[in-house]
Amino acid sequence: MGKTSKDKRNPDVQIVAVDLMEMAPLDHAIQIQGDITAQSTADAIIGHFHGGKAHLVVSDGAPDVLGLHDLDEYLQAQLVLAALNISLHILEEGGTFVAKLFRGKEVSRLYAHLGRYFRHVVCAKPKASRNSSFESFVVCQGLHFSHGPPTSMALNLFDLPYEHDHARLAGSTPVLFKSCGDVDGWDADQSYPIDDNNTYAHQEPLQKPINPPYALAKKSKTK
Repeated sequence: MGKTSKDKRNPDVQIVAVDLMEMAPLDHAIQIQGDITAQSTADAIIGHFHGGKAHLVVSDGAPDVLGLHDLDEYLQAQLVLAALNISLHILEEGGTFVAKLFRGKEVSRLYAHLGRYFRHVVCAKPKASRNSSFESFVVCQGLHFSHGPPTSMALNLFDLPYEHDHARLAGSTPVLFKSCGDVDGWDADQSYPIDDNNTYAHQEPLQKPINPPYALAKKSKTK
């Protein structure tokens, strides 16, 4: 926890990174390999805070897209709810929660539940995200527990009593949508010609995947 400084690193700042796949080591970051929908992973995350609270939670996870939009949207919503469930136990009041989501016809219900716990909910579309993709990011600011925090992560957030918010949960929930980025920059949906007069050098990625699930298939293909 704590605050970062532009002049030097604050040793009190704590970062906990979680991924289903193995991650490359990161300095000054606690890494957990696990499924955030599993209770054991949630307990491990909470345990590293030792009763303290986080300022920010960012969830960039996504399921393997199947191409079935309704199912993809549902699976992604479950990841967002799992991340939210953990966040409600580790995020400080007034804190911020950012998560990737797929904007489908049923996304209003998810917006409504996020609005129950956060004062400001905005759906943002970064310039780097293709317009043809229904991927977006929900930015939730101002965590509050006007009806009290959840007592257990075993509870399904959709099953909690929402009598106080019945009028707002019924029907569609309007959420501000922001398209981010400079329109003069590169378009992620476009292909650009290569200048034959320039010399291009291949650059390896800064960090290749570690033990990716496709490694065995790739190795078999190269034989």
